[in-house]
Amino acid sequence: MKGKLLLIEDDQDLGQEVKNYLNAVGFTTQLVPSSFGALEYCKANDYDLLLVDIHLPGKDGFELIESIRKIKPHLHFLFLTARNQKTSRLKGLKLGAADYITKPFDVEELAWRIHNILNRYQGSTRDELKVCDVYLRNNTMELVIDDSKVYKLTAREFELWKYLLEHVEQVLKREDILISVWGDNDYFLGRSLDVFISRIRKILQHSQFLTLETVFKVGFILKQKSGHIR
Repeated sequence: MKGKLLLIEDDQDLGQEVKNYLNAVGFTTQLVPSSFGALEYCKANDYDLLLVDIHLPGKDGFELIESIRKIKPHLHFLFLTARNQKTSRLKGLKLGAADYITKPFDVEELAWRIHNILNRYQGSTRDELKVCDVYLRNNTMELVIDDSKVYKLTAREFELWKYLLEHVEQVLKREDILISVWGDNDYFLGRSLDVFISRIRKILQHSQFLTLETVFKVGFILKQKSGHIR
């Protein structure tokens, strides 16, 4: 695992523990305990990912990200926080967070989430996103199944497929999908999502490896069919 990280956490014990583990598995991690210090670090350095606590002295994590994005709008970030309310999580996702992780969390799982996020962003510049026998062509907005079936996608279909393929084997909440793909979460958009999901399931019938399953009262998971190894 590699990547340059800035951990913004005012709990020094937790921050040092997370920093030490991330560095031990290959990341280069700097720890800063305040929003003011984080802003100065971001002005002077480039990072692959920011790990931002929301409850910070001075500006909170949301305000901090808004300030950082004025000077470095393409900087990627995730939130680490004890706030698990839906309104707080949706606000974080609307700001463009790559993930929203509530405390307490497992530091090993955190490391793998960071690894997957960095792989995702690095892969977004390639012409093709591939998961098992499913290919998403960025330049032509086409989906290819098993090298034989080609589907021309609309812009919304493309964004939904991309979101699912970038989060394979992860349980995705309906509201998170709607915020990330549609930019909002309401009843009518939810009905649209159901139509898109139905189309995706029909297409995935031609995949030897992937299936899209419903997680009751939560959302969906794109996963490998039983017996197949990615």
